[in-house]
Amino acid sequence: MHPDDGLAREGRSPGDGGAEPFAAPFPESAAGLVKGVAGGPPGPQPEAGAEAEAEDARPSWWIYQGTGRPLTGASLGELLPPPPPWRRFQGTPVLPPPPSDDEEIERRLGRFAQLTTTSRQARREADMVNAALHLRRPLLVTGRPGTGKSALAYRISRELRLGRVLRWHITSRTTLRAGLYEYDAIGRVQDSAALRAREPEAGPPQSAGLTPNGRTVNGGSGPPAGYTAPGAGDPLPGIGDYVQLGPLGTALLAHEAPRILLIDELDKSDQDLANDLLSVFEEGQFAVPELVRVRRREPRVTVMTDDPHGSADVVGGVVHCRAFPIVVITSNGEREFPPAFLRRCLRLRMPDPDRSQLVDMVAAHLTRSAVSGPGTEDLITRFLQRSRERGGLAVDQLLNSVFLATSGRLTEGPEEYGPGGDGTVGDRQEALQELVEALWHRLDGAEEEAGPG
Repeated sequence: MHPDDGLAREGRSPGDGGAEPFAAPFPESAAGLVKGVAGGPPGPQPEAGAEAEAEDARPSWWIYQGTGRPLTGASLGELLPPPPPWRRFQGTPVLPPPPSDDEEIERRLGRFAQLTTTSRQARREADMVNAALHLRRPLLVTGRPGTGKSALAYRISRELRLGRVLRWHITSRTTLRAGLYEYDAIGRVQDSAALRAREPEAGPPQSAGLTPNGRTVNGGSGPPAGYTAPGAGDPLPGIGDYVQLGPLGTALLAHEAPRILLIDELDKSDQDLANDLLSVFEEGQFAVPELVRVRRREPRVTVMTDDPHGSADVVGGVVHCRAFPIVVITSNGEREFPPAFLRRCLRLRMPDPDRSQLVDMVAAHLTRSAVSGPGTEDLITRFLQRSRERGGLAVDQLLNSVFLATSGRLTEGPEEYGPGGDGTVGDRQEALQELVEALWHRLDGAEEEAGPG
């Protein structure tokens, strides 16, 4: 029985020695925050001046600072303390560091720009990310679509220099096996048949002293120069060429430093998937039955991974974790998850970004001049207003509108805009405003109320 299970039935948390309250393995500030996220009463609210003064006083136990500045001078493996005893894994063989993917991270987050302020939400986010790091637990991030839940995984990877993010996008048909591995049995059978078809039907002539299978008979002098017995140069394909680990399976390989795994939109899955994940998260390992079946003949098999051109050795048909991955699970709240699953996750609610966060995002994805350009401040103000009126809008809707508005292409030239337009600047500005309003459509599928006339 896992140590968490008995403690949960007694109403206690891991680490309890008796009737004493939960003794967190990190400082009091984080323990209080975890309690608040779980539904407990929040601590006393600081004065406005005290909060501003404490913005730059980040707790010493934080590894992930939430500033956007990549880690320098040390690696995560050097900074990360040992895990709790019940979350310790010793998988082998150890793999080299994963490939970097700066291009994809920049596409998701924009150019690197260090954050100059730390809001209350940013501190809460950093607290929960660091708690997940220390406890080796998945982080369940909930919130409306378009609030930046998935981007958190890329921010963690950029700041902690953890390389490529393993992304597992969930649909209603996704199964646990799809995340762990895929075995192409049909492809292996087809390749085997193709190799057999390439074997010649007959060997060299009997006068050479060979049987059709290439063996010497009757004192023959042996095969002619350059002769190869049928199939000798084309062995049957190895099973490892037809096994590819999925994002979850790759994250659970024996990495020295944790990988980043993004499980995106888990609430879209079949209701059993969350329960199926429990065993993998708790045990930190999984078996590949096709490799277990051949482990006597092939105890060590090289398989493909989810990384581009990546491969890894699997010993005995079982993948063993070493450093538990940093798992970011996102949910738009379309359905609830079972209590057993929630108990094993840390939870973070992602609110709508405020004005300063939107300014930082626009500057990162476009340019700082785009933020200070004509009309951008007004666009951000109107976007926040429309977001409140329309039940919440996505950040990319703002980025699309700012990109069009600051490109200059829609407000240049003599072309007419709209019925009866005379191509004046006023007409083009009005057409741009109408286009922006169309980009900011509701995300819940509801139709806008028709205006008068």
